[in-house]
Order: sequence, then structure tokens, then C-alpha cells
Amino acid sequence: MKITRKETAACLAMGIMLAMLLLAAVPADAARLKDIASFSGVRDNELVGYGLVVGLAGTGDGSNSKFTLQSMSNMLDKMGVEADPSTLKPKNVAAVMVSAKMPVSAKPGSQLDVTVSSLGDAKSLLGGVLLITPLKGLDGKVYAVAQGALTIGGFSVGGEAATAQKNIPTVGRIPNGAVIERAVSFAFNNQDTMTINLTVRDFSTTMGVVNRINSALGGDYANARDISTVEMRIPNSSTEIWFRLWLRWKT
Repeated sequence: MKITRKETAACLAMGIMLAMLLLAAVPADAARLKDIASFSGVRDNELVGYGLVVGLAGTGDGSNSKFTLQSMSNMLDKMGVEADPSTLKPKNVAAVMVSAKMPVSAKPGSQLDVTVSSLGDAKSLLGGVLLITPLKGLDGKVYAVAQGALTIGGFSVGGEAATAQKNIPTVGRIPNGAVIERAVSFAFNNQDTMTINLTVRDFSTTMGVVNRINSALGGDYANARDISTVEMRIPNSSTEIWFRLWLRWKT
């Protein structure tokens, strides 16, 4: 029977889990592997986009924000409405930057929380609604689309005699406000090696992790590449690793 790379990686993951259990079984002053390390390539990806927040109660950008006026004109033009930027009043509109963190395991259709920050001279984003905004990665490709009503964690009020402000009213969030349209290309199961990055930069800790993993798997599968990096070799067949795990369990 032919063993696929995916099945081999799954078996290796089982071995790593066993190593974690063995690390957890040592004295209380020892650390678990997952608390001091992470897998290379398994990280969040930053997304960012430019958009407009509408529906503000007169707290939007002023006439000096030329890019807001141009953005409003461009948006209306796409909707089939011809508008001269010089005639628009942006007090109910604010230009914003939208950011989000996309996990490497996120798939199309899943949702992300987004943060919306004022780019112009808007006084508050309270009550605003973000219009559909594409979110791009560093490669310039669109990975998600954001839209929805903002949740603001601050406010600002004022009168002739005094003003009061709590937190920052020009930054808001939209829970589950973005829908992923494109997944990050990362084939976890097709790797020949797996790299573990330690947060503790110490030779003794790194060698301790290497020795513990090799002891748990019953072979020289892990080696230290530098002071904080452990590289693991994926066996050629799952039979090899299962046999070693069985021997480890029996003894």
C-alpha cells in the first residue's frame, strides 16, 4: 500500500504530540514545547485596505481632505452618478484604513475581525458604516473583502466651556466584518522538513528540545540549525515512525 506524504506528516504530528505530552510530564519547572516555540510558516498574514465610512453625524472629514472628496467622486462614478469633487460635502463621510490579521489556515468564506482607523481629520467614526473595501496582502493580491457597521470604544463631546473624551473615537472595529475570498498558499502536508522556531534564544534550551523530540520519536529526526531553530526531518514512510512510536510505548 502506498503511503502519501499527507499521511506521513499526520504521523509525525502524532509523534510531536507525544513529545509534548512527555515534556508536560517532566517536573513543574519545565516548559511545554508549544509555550516556547512555533512552526515556521504557521503565522498570521497582515491585510490592509482603503475605504470610506458613511453615515456619520457631521463628524466626518472636512473640505481640506482632498483625497476624501476624490474617493467620494470615484465611488459615485462607479455607481453611475456623475459628481464634481468640488461640490461634495464630506462631513458625513470619512476616509479610513482597514486592517486585519488572516491566519494561515483561513479558508475562503470564513470571517475575520477588522480594525478601521480614520485617515483624514474626522472627529469621530461613531455610527458609521464601512462601505465594501478590498483587503490586500503584501503581494498586492486581494484576500478578503470588508463591510459593515462600526463598533466604537470611545466618544468625544464638547461645548462652549469644556470638552470631554474617552478612549479614541476615530478607531473602531467590525467583528466578523471581512469575508475571505482567497486562501494563503501553504502546503503544510507537502513539506520534506518542518522547522520549529524557539522564542527562547538559548543553546541549552534548543538542545533540550532536540534531545526530547528525538527521545520521544526514537530516532535522529530533529537537529539544531542555530541557537533558536530546530529542524525536523520527515520520515520516508509512516511505517518507520509508527514502529518507533510503538517501541517507545512498549518500553
